[in-house]
Parts: sequence; structure tokens; C-alpha cells
Amino acid sequence: MKIVIVDYNVGNINSVFFALQRLGVNAIVSDDASVITSADKVILPGVGTANFAMQSLCKKGLDKVIINLTKPVLGICLGMQLLCEHSEENDTPCLGVFKHKVKRFSGTLKVPQMGWNTINNLIGPLFENLDESAYQYFVHSYYVGLNSQTIATTNYLIDYSAALQFENFYGVQFHPEKSSKPGSLILKNFINL
Repeated sequence: MKIVIVDYNVGNINSVFFALQRLGVNAIVSDDASVITSADKVILPGVGTANFAMQSLCKKGLDKVIINLTKPVLGICLGMQLLCEHSEENDTPCLGVFKHKVKRFSGTLKVPQMGWNTINNLIGPLFENLDESAYQYFVHSYYVGLNSQTIATTNYLIDYSAALQFENFYGVQFHPEKSSKPGSLILKNFINL
């Protein structure tokens, strides 16, 4: 099985690579369109700002590559947000796979949200054999509200989407690669889709 981690100068590539390695998977890290399109599974990691990340994807021509993928794709943290339509972070147009807007936490909430939080209302194969209220590690200042594509929820004074799915595209707001056994199970389930 060929699993490709998209390399676009943003993110947590090494931690995702080593998390997959612990599961016995030697992933390929690449920004080559032909390598990405020939993959069995694609992971879009992400740490940083939406506008820089989108500029990097577009500069490499990977924006169009990603939205046309037909194999399973997993966006992690910022990677999930980039799969949405728009981010409030610097008013950034994103890839538009998920037709939802990414908003900044506001009010009395301390940002970024950083630390362990539970995920609930788990739907679909990504969460097979995972207990409700399993803890995952979150680090982010922006979120996606609840919607028809929400497949897991969490709460940070407000309920919001911990994970999204549309067709072959999955997104998780948390970092499964940093979330111990529950996170490893989610990555394993993605590999087994």
C-alpha cells in the first residue's frame, strides 16, 4: 500500500511519518503531483497559518491535485481547515471540499485551544473500535462549526466539529499522530479504509 504525506512546507510531517512507521507503514513524503495521485491513501498534515499554507499549495500546483483525488484523503488540523471553503484567518479562500467556513474562537475563550479533549458522537469507519469520549490532542485557534458533514464533535465552551467527512475526504481537527493509542487507532482505521 502506498501512503503519501503531502509536503508543502507546512506542518507536522515528521510526527505523522513516525506515527505511521510505528504502525508498520513506510509512508512517502512528496510534493510531486504524480506520486500523490498514484497513492492509495493521502495525508494532508498542517501546522501554521491558513494563508501561508494555501500559498504554498498553490505555488506547487497541489491545490488542484488534492481536490481531484479519488482515493481516501485525511486532513489533519490545519490540513482539515484547508479542505474547507474559507478561513477567517487572514480572509483565506481554501480548497472547498467541505462547504463550510473556518472561524476563530472568540469571546472569553483562551486561544489557542491547547491540550487534551474528548471527542464524541463518532460516526463512520474512521472511528471503528474507538470509545466515545476518547481523548485526542488539540492545538488550534480556529474551528469548524457543527454541520451535516460532522462525524465527531468536541467542546471548548461551544460544540464544534472534531472531524468531517465528504465522500473520500476526511478531516480531523486534532492531532492523531500525537494522541497515543486512540490516535494511532484512528490512523490505523484510515489506513484500512
